[in-house]
Amino acid sequence: MKILIASTPAAGHISPMLAITRILLDDDHEIAFLTGTAFRDRIEASGVQFLPLPADADFDGRDPPSPIPELKDVPPGSQWLRIVCERLFVDAIPAQSQGLREALKHFQADVIVGDDLLFGVLPMLLGPRETRPPIVLCGTSFLHWKRDDGAPDFVGLPPATTKEQREQYGVLAGEHEANVDQPVLRKLNGVLKTYGVGPVSVPLFHSVVGLADAYLQLSVPSFEFPRELPPTVHFVGTPPIIRNQAPLPPWAHELDGSRKVVLVTQGTVANHNFGLLLAPTFAALANEPDLLVIATAGGRPIETIPGPIPSNARLASYLPFEWLLPRVDALVTNGGYATVNQALSFGIPLVTAGLIEDKADVNARVAWSGVGINLATNAPTSEALREATRTVLDRPSYRMRATQMADEFASIDTRLEVLRIIHRLERQRRAQPRAATMKPARSRRAAR
Repeated sequence: MKILIASTPAAGHISPMLAITRILLDDDHEIAFLTGTAFRDRIEASGVQFLPLPADADFDGRDPPSPIPELKDVPPGSQWLRIVCERLFVDAIPAQSQGLREALKHFQADVIVGDDLLFGVLPMLLGPRETRPPIVLCGTSFLHWKRDDGAPDFVGLPPATTKEQREQYGVLAGEHEANVDQPVLRKLNGVLKTYGVGPVSVPLFHSVVGLADAYLQLSVPSFEFPRELPPTVHFVGTPPIIRNQAPLPPWAHELDGSRKVVLVTQGTVANHNFGLLLAPTFAALANEPDLLVIATAGGRPIETIPGPIPSNARLASYLPFEWLLPRVDALVTNGGYATVNQALSFGIPLVTAGLIEDKADVNARVAWSGVGINLATNAPTSEALREATRTVLDRPSYRMRATQMADEFASIDTRLEVLRIIHRLERQRRAQPRAATMKPARSRRAAR
C-alpha cells in the first residue's frame, strides 16, 4: 500500500508516529510523511519521503509557545486551554487540510494515518466517504472521550466514587463547557462551514475519536478510565522503541545492578526549565547511596541542567531507551504520555509531577491505576519527591501493579494489531466502489 503519515509537528507526536512508520516500512509499504519542516531531517533519516505542511500549519512543536507568544503570560487553566485549542488547533485546520489534499495529489495514498491532534482531517471525515482514503488516527495522549461521571478533560480528575464527587464534577463540567468547549466549537464550526460540512456537536478533542475510521489508542485498557467507547477504538499497546537512536553513555557500565536506578525526565517539550523536576529530584536523592539517578535532557545540552549535580547522578542529552528501560527501577517524570506508557510496558513504577498540556490527566491515571504516585503539581518539593520515590521503590505494591500492566502490554502484539486494522480498512476501500453503486452516498454531517 501507499500510506500517508500525517502528524502535528511536536516531538511527543512525531516519535510514536515514526514508530508506527517503522512497522509499516517493515511490512513493505510505501510511506510519505507530512509534518513540520523542523522535523525534516528526522523524517528523512527514517528512510521515508518528507512532505512539508503549509506555512500556516508549520511550527516547531519543540517550542510550544512560539506560535502563540501570549501563552507565556497565561497560567494553566481554562483560558490557556481555550487559546491553545483555538489558535494552535482550529486555526491550523485550513492549512492542514490543504496540506493533506496537496499531498494526496502527489502521493495517491491508499490509507491516511494521523495523530490525534491533526484536526485538519475533519473536513475529510465529515465529507463524502467515497471521496477520500480511509483515515486512521492514533491516540498519542489520554483517550479523549466522554466520561461516565461527567468530569471534563484536562483537569486531572480521577473517576468519581461518590454522589458528592459526581455533583462537583458536574459543576466543573458546566464551567468547562462554557469557558472552553462552546467557544472552541463556535470557531470550529465556522471553519467547517466554509467546507460545506458539519456542524460538530461534541468537544473538539472528542470529535476525531468518534469520526475516524479507526482510532488506535497507544496504550492498554487498564490505563484508561472505564467507560463505553466507540467500536472504532482499539487499544494497540505502545509501539516498539526505535533502536539505536542514541549511543550508549560513557557510564553505561555503572548500571550493573549494584544500585537501584531512578530515571528522571521532563520529556522533549516541557523541558525549558529543569528547575521544575530535574533539579529538585537531584536534591531529593543526593544522599541516597543505594540509588543511581539518571537524567535525560530530552535533546537539550546537558550543560543546561542546573547544578549542583550530586555524585550519584549521571546525565545525558538523549539515551537509548531500549537499553535503559530494562535497567530502571523507578521513573520520575512530568507525565508525557508516550514515556509513561513505555515505562509501564517494562513494569516500571512511577512518580509523576505535571499539570500542563495533557499531563494532569495522564498523571491522574498513574495514581488511579496504582502504578505510581501523582504529586499533582508542576513544582514538587525535594521532600515530596524523596518520599514518593522511596515509597514506589520500597513498597512492593507499586512494582507489582506495574508488572501486571507490563503483562497486559505484552499480551498485545502492537505490530500485528496495527497492520491488521490498516489492512482491513484498505480491503474495505477496495470494495467501496462496488458498494457505492448500490446505494446513494451520504456525507457525515456531525460527530457521533
